[in-house]
Amino acid sequence: MAIPASRIRMVLSSCYWSSYLEKMLSSSAARRFCSNARVGFIGLGNMGFHMANNLIKAGYKLTVNDIDQTAMKKFSDCGISTVETPFKVAESSDVVITMLPSSSHVLAVYTGQNGLLHGGSQVRPWLFIDSSTIDPHTSRKLSKNISQCLLKEKKGNADRPFMLDAPVSGGVPGAAAGTLTFMVGGIEDAYLAAKPLFLAMGKNTVYCGGPGNGAAAKICNNLAMAVSMLGVSEALALGQGLGIAASTLTNIFNSSSARCWSSDSYNPVPGVMEGVPSSRSYDGGFSSKLMAKDLMLAKASAEEIQQKCPLTSEALNIYMEMCSKGYESKDFSCVFKHFYSGNHNLSLNLYLKSFKDCSISNNFDYIINQIRSI
Repeated sequence: MAIPASRIRMVLSSCYWSSYLEKMLSSSAARRFCSNARVGFIGLGNMGFHMANNLIKAGYKLTVNDIDQTAMKKFSDCGISTVETPFKVAESSDVVITMLPSSSHVLAVYTGQNGLLHGGSQVRPWLFIDSSTIDPHTSRKLSKNISQCLLKEKKGNADRPFMLDAPVSGGVPGAAAGTLTFMVGGIEDAYLAAKPLFLAMGKNTVYCGGPGNGAAAKICNNLAMAVSMLGVSEALALGQGLGIAASTLTNIFNSSSARCWSSDSYNPVPGVMEGVPSSRSYDGGFSSKLMAKDLMLAKASAEEIQQKCPLTSEALNIYMEMCSKGYESKDFSCVFKHFYSGNHNLSLNLYLKSFKDCSISNNFDYIINQIRSI
């Protein structure tokens, strides 16, 4: 089978930049670029706020930017430099990290008016790291555009900047605790040089390959997470309908073959697990609208390579329905409500009717009345 010309160009480009960066990082002084870097951070939302804060705790000198002035004030009040545009972030930074909601936001921050690349063909940062969850195509295109720029000041032997796509897993709790997992695409030597930054914000890093591969890994991870949450929610709803307490069924799942993150770490049933969104009215966490967005990215990517993904489509339909019902800002585990109406009395009546039909007790009517009086 013939290899597409675009694929050949990407491989050749990767080989060139790998050799180029190897020269740049040949000395120990060059490898300390990230350790001593002035860091710019753009996107101070639920995730970015904690990531930026952990970089500050690790001793990095930050300049931050966000369209939300309230978020910016939290940093300026602590003496952290805040600027009004992404371009001004770039002008004062060696490395820039972006954490934004969607592909359109990323493109606006990088290539829009007063964006990071507003200066034309010359830029100051030698490394750009995008931790947003966006489609691989956009990430690869942006990486190519950045590689064609020149540095205003050489870093070692390098005169061109680099980009890493580095989306994360772990959610807001992981961002706050500094336990995120970074899935990183781009030139491997750039990944190795940036590792101190990742480990200041997270606990694990996984190198996924060339440009865009981090973005690809992220949407695949979130697809699997969405489908598993749907499966666990559907099973727990069915169990309650058949008379099994959600806590009991969860214990069975977690000691059996159904065990997964959605059952043992992020259970979707209110009251079963403390410290998760389902136990605080599904507030906080990863919103349903963002899960729908990620499923859209997965669906579009599958269509681009003509890959059949029926579960992706069904999961997307369910999350779009949840959003249309007003749950768009609730944590994605609220999908449990799609399967379970919360009608405990109906479930109890069905269970008791089944129990009565078995004629286990002559005093059954008395027992039913006693239970219903509780």
